[in-house]
Amino acid sequence: MNITLKQAEAVIEKAKAKSKEIDTKMNICVVDSGANQVAFARMDGAWLGSADIALKKAKTARFFDMPSGEIGKLSQPGESLFNIENSNGGLISFPGGLPIKNKDGEIIGAIGVSGSSVENDHIVAEAGTKAI
Repeated sequence: MNITLKQAEAVIEKAKAKSKEIDTKMNICVVDSGANQVAFARMDGAWLGSADIALKKAKTARFFDMPSGEIGKLSQPGESLFNIENSNGGLISFPGGLPIKNKDGEIIGAIGVSGSSVENDHIVAEAGTKAI
């Protein structure tokens, strides 16, 4: 099951609305269940360097079917996934990437958000997931 373009665009719109509500500018990326980019938005004035981070957060969330911040906890020295961020062409192991599930609870893609604090990135990503 894959997220559709229409659904991905709805996710981005919901995330953009939350970003505006908290007065920040974000890069927002949605990938499908195969971690392929489906939709992307860079809000006016959002950091250029955060575009790649948003994509990698989305891919990280999809590759491991968990929030990117959880990968961060598991990848600390002495933890079971130490150094995993060097796999798969580079992962992002801090908050802002979340799996997206359909109404049946199946993962159909993921969202990655970057451009502010990791707390704000997570808030905006979480808002985006609520579009589905």
